[in-house]
This record gives sequence, structure tokens and C-alpha cells, in this order.
Amino acid sequence: MDATSERGRGESGRASVLDGGLLLFRVDGVPVLLAPSWWVGSLIVVVLYAPLVGRLLPGASTATSWLLAAAFAVLLGLSVLAHELGHCVVALRLGIPVRRLRLFLLGGLSEVARTPRKPGQEGLVAVAGPAVSVLLALFCGLLLLAVPPGGAVWLLVAQCAVANLAVGLFNLLPGLPLDGGRLLRAGVWALTGTRARGTRAAVFGGGAVAVGLLVWALWGLAVGSDDRWLRLGVCVVTAWFVAMGATSELAAESRRSWPEGLAITDLMRPVLQLPAESPVSDALAASAGRGVVLVRADGVAAGLLDEAAAERLAMSSPQAPAEGAAEPIRAETVLLASEPGADIAERVGETAAWQFLVVDDEGRPAGVLHREDLRAATSGRARRTG
Repeated sequence: MDATSERGRGESGRASVLDGGLLLFRVDGVPVLLAPSWWVGSLIVVVLYAPLVGRLLPGASTATSWLLAAAFAVLLGLSVLAHELGHCVVALRLGIPVRRLRLFLLGGLSEVARTPRKPGQEGLVAVAGPAVSVLLALFCGLLLLAVPPGGAVWLLVAQCAVANLAVGLFNLLPGLPLDGGRLLRAGVWALTGTRARGTRAAVFGGGAVAVGLLVWALWGLAVGSDDRWLRLGVCVVTAWFVAMGATSELAAESRRSWPEGLAITDLMRPVLQLPAESPVSDALAASAGRGVVLVRADGVAAGLLDEAAAERLAMSSPQAPAEGAAEPIRAETVLLASEPGADIAERVGETAAWQFLVVDDEGRPAGVLHREDLRAATSGRARRTG
């Protein structure tokens, strides 16, 4: 899911396949991807929508019906793209990094790399997408006044207006992972001061939205509505997406949990700085209960001592330089001691590393946090250091 690792291929100027789909273009460096499932969703829309064209445009041939249905699927995709670009641009303007933007099946997703720090930021990013969709719907509605009614062009413009209005209004429903759910979370967060409470309320709303979609689809079948099969297909897929998204949001919130009253200083291990050329056996002996930063002669950190690697190296070459068992210190493995606990938990949960260097506001090493210590603390078995 790391778009950075794929940047070399994307910058060739040609469409390329990244992890997650086909690269269409970039917005401020953010890759916009078309997932393979988008083609499946579009095919479903075409198959289910084509029979309705004959009712909407009497006298239309079979070829025209299929062509207009395909145009509707493309317009729906463009509507979702515009919606997600609204989220992406606002997030970037607020200083919130975005990993990528993906279009898939019957929806889209802007993947932010960091949780908004304030409920106001969450609300602004959430409302941006529906605002774009509603504005596009209004524009297409006004354009209908200038197009002769009853023809294929009029139907296409009407389709675009309906698609954008549907995307905008549907996403305002109060349940995660929809934008309305994010607005609900931001509101509860602002009122209670606790993001987790907002998430739980919005997850409950997501479940209600999924159930409502299925009920609406079944009602269409019961009354024999003209769009019953289109409605059934779209509602089942969308209800599944909402249910899975709400579950994922709840799991993500649990990973951000931080026990009240717990400070990172309660969890981090004392830090010891040793020369990188120190014998690995000596470094291993000094590391008992501590984190070891190995520093080269030029003052540059070679990395954190990996105890498992050090044990293997010491068995074969006890006098080998400890740098041979160093784990590189990357930007994502450095934590600021003054960061909020929930942000630290989120960073640790998203980073593939087992130990993290904790620094103070001046950038000096303050301690080392092990993933296992954080996991024990958040599960109620906090490790207390003396």
C-alpha cells in the first residue's frame, strides 16, 4: 500500500499499475488509482441500467440503450472521482498527508496518512466531498435548462446531475465510513472531547445505514419497482461496503487507544549510546532492559541494536562490530515524547517495526519504546519501569 515505493514507475509519464490499481494521474504527488473492481462495478451498472433507458428515452434502440448505460457508468465514476478529489485537496491544504486516492467497485476512498488532530479538521475534510458533488449536481441542473429536452444529450446531462446528487446526499448519511459518519464523529468528538466516543456513535450509524439499504432494496422487490434489480445490486454491494468500512474504522480506533493517565515515559526503556564499533557481545550485555543506540565515529547514528540479530552475530563472532546487528533508524520509527498518546499508538500500529526511538523536543534520545510494551499497556498489562 506504500505509494512512495512505486514512485519511480509512476514518474515515467505512462499509466502504470501500482499496488491497488491502475495509475491515472497524480494530484500534488498523490497517486489517483483505478482499482480492478471498478470495471466490475461499472459492468454491473451497465447491465442493470440499460433496460431502464428504454423507459427513460422511448424509441431508443438497443445499441443506444447500452451506449447511454455505459456513459452513465463513466459519469458515475467521474462523479465519485470529483467527490474524492474534494477530500484530497482539502486534506492537503490542512497539512494532512494523503497516501493515495482509489476508485473501486461503486465507490472511492482518499487514504489519509495521519488522523486529523482536531474535530474541526475532520469535519472540513469530510464535508468537502459532498460539497463538490452537490455543486456539480447544481451545475448540471442549470445546464439542463439550455439543452433541448427529450434527447440523448439531455438524458446524459440529467444522468450526471442525478449521479452527483446521489453521491453527495448518500455520503451525508450519518454512518462510517461515509462522510456523514465522519461529520457525526467530529460532532461527538467536539462535544465530548473524545474521538473514540465519536467513532463508536458513527459505527453504530454505519450499521443502521447498511440495514436501511437492504430494507430499501427488499421493498423495491416487494412492490415491483421498475429499478428493483438495479436497486438490489447497488444496495447489496453498498451495504457490504458500509458494513466492512464501519468494522474497519472501529478496529482502527482500537489501535489508537491509549490508557488514560499513561505517559510514554512509563513505557519507554532507558536509552544507552554505544560506539558502533563496540564488540557485539559487549553491546548485547549492556542492552539488558535498555535500548541501545549505536553511534559511528562521525557522530551519526548507525541504528538501534537488534537484540535477536546481536545474539546470532555474537554466537559466531562475539568481537564483531555491533553495527552489524543494527536496525536502521527511519523517520517513521522516531517518536516525539511530547506527542499525544493516541498519535503514538497510531504510528506504532501502522509501522512495521518492533522498537522505536523516542526523542525529546530538542531531538535528543530519551528512550526506546518496544511494540510489545505498548501492546501490554493498551491491553491492561502495562509494564511499569523504575
